Amino acid sequence: MFKGMGGLGDMAKMMAAAKDMQGKMENLQEELRTITITGESGAGLVKATATAKGELTALDIDPSIFNPDEKEVVEDLILAAIKDAQLKASERSQQEMQKLTEGLGLPPGMKLPF
Repeated sequence: MFKGMGGLGDMAKMMAAAKDMQGKMENLQEELRTITITGESGAGLVKATATAKGELTALDIDPSIFNPDEKEVVEDLILAAIKDAQLKASERSQQEMQKLTEGLGLPPGMKLPF
């Protein structure tokens, strides 16, 4: 296509690849909004669900833990479940991003988007 124009042909390929990657990144960001992860604490008594983007979408609490004398325990369990869901969401997001970028030749451990 750009024969005889030196490195411009390579530049055109790089630009096309960058545009393709941008489209894939946009699709991945949308997909991460639909993937749900559930974190739990207290052996499943409290469950928090979040998207792979880390947005909390649901909280499920077993009614057996509602004892007024144990309010602080319940609060701790809720926080622990939310943190677990957020950690799992972050890990899943990184896994999905790694799948997308493995063919790019980026240095190991480089996180996108920047």
